[in-house]
Amino acid sequence: MKLFIGADHNGFELKATLADYLKRGGYEVIDVGDAEKHPDDDFPQFAVAAVNAMIADPSTDIRGILVTSGGQGMAMAANRFKGIRACVGWSQDTVRDARNDNDCNVLCLPAHSLDFEQIVGIVQAWLMTPFSGAPRYKRRIEMLDELGN
Repeated sequence: MKLFIGADHNGFELKATLADYLKRGGYEVIDVGDAEKHPDDDFPQFAVAAVNAMIADPSTDIRGILVTSGGQGMAMAANRFKGIRACVGWSQDTVRDARNDNDCNVLCLPAHSLDFEQIVGIVQAWLMTPFSGAPRYKRRIEMLDELGN
């Protein structure tokens, strides 16, 4: 699985630690920024970088992970793109539901609210949970992709 990971200044340290952890676990991790911590950067640029990289990549097994202080803004930015289904990962249960029901392909993490052990549990739950593929869920995803068109 290929993972595009990005973070603003609020998630910069967690992004680096998490990327290293995921690489050691055998994942292909592509860091879309930022390369250095800039206290005045803006989270939308990293959401856009990750999503555009995902959209442009021809691979079939790709996802994104975005890290910022609370996660909500990153999810809002990522969800503006057709085919992107971002969630904020607050718990293992919420990300399992997001994967199973909504085929969530971008996980937004709240760097200031959880410790690294909690983050790892959430990320692992998200990575390991397959999309159920139930017809009602597929229908709802199609409906999401038609919004705003």
